[in-house]
Amino acid sequence: MSEPTKTTIRIAHSPDSDDAFMFYALTQGLLDVAGLDIQHVLRDIETLNQAAFQGTYEITALSFHGYAHLADRYQIMPSGASFGDGYGPVVVSRKPLGRADLAGMKVAIPGKLTTAHLALRLWQPAVEVHLVPFDEILDAVLTGVCEAGVVIHEGQLTFGDLGLSAVVDLGAWWKGETGLPLPLGCNGIRRDIPEDLKRRLCRLLTESIQYGLDHRTEALGYAIRYARDLEHDPERSDRFVGMYVNEWTRAYGDAGRRAVQLLLDRGHEAGLLPRRIEAEFIEA
Repeated sequence: MSEPTKTTIRIAHSPDSDDAFMFYALTQGLLDVAGLDIQHVLRDIETLNQAAFQGTYEITALSFHGYAHLADRYQIMPSGASFGDGYGPVVVSRKPLGRADLAGMKVAIPGKLTTAHLALRLWQPAVEVHLVPFDEILDAVLTGVCEAGVVIHEGQLTFGDLGLSAVVDLGAWWKGETGLPLPLGCNGIRRDIPEDLKRRLCRLLTESIQYGLDHRTEALGYAIRYARDLEHDPERSDRFVGMYVNEWTRAYGDAGRRAVQLLLDRGHEAGLLPRRIEAEFIEA
């Protein structure tokens, strides 16, 4: 007797420690996924943003900047977001610079549809952006290929080790401007998935996040292998995961949802987004 056919669900996310922590329980068979064939795909966030235009993955990490162009294909899952609550992508340079100094300068960004790019342009619209893979931005600044760069992921904690200066922490700037955390990324779920299955997948993601938070040491032991420059620095790796997997990740809450909508509205008002987007969340 043949086994029942399983529904394949591809979950695509970034190969970094906070996403690994978030998906730990789901990747390691610790949750009830009966009837589902869960496949994990690791790609950098800009690659995922671009793949989402074809609806490549059933569930995918998306920049909120990317979501603004993809709302016709994906809805936002109710958990799994990355917020920078008073911190976030950092603009770095070889020498101290201010906002006015960056006008006309070549600034490395990790992708056109990243929220790091959107926040940078909201802060200083007059930069000349240069696309660089996220894990090569520090080198691009150090070697002078670019005069400044926006660092994401673990680079936010390691740039000072290389003698680079912070021009601005875009998450801190946003918090000062709005009083809200900076919404960076979400998990999007494809609109064409049946509603019952959408809700089940949303519950599974929330359970996976909760498991990691409840079994922090265990989940960190798994996630640290994705920590790149922090792999041999457990203290900072723990700090980095805590920055981006926390209560905001468990659930947006009213403040989180307001922050998402405000970011989308400000992007549109600044002419950086082609139309006004109403953020649409799945209710699990």
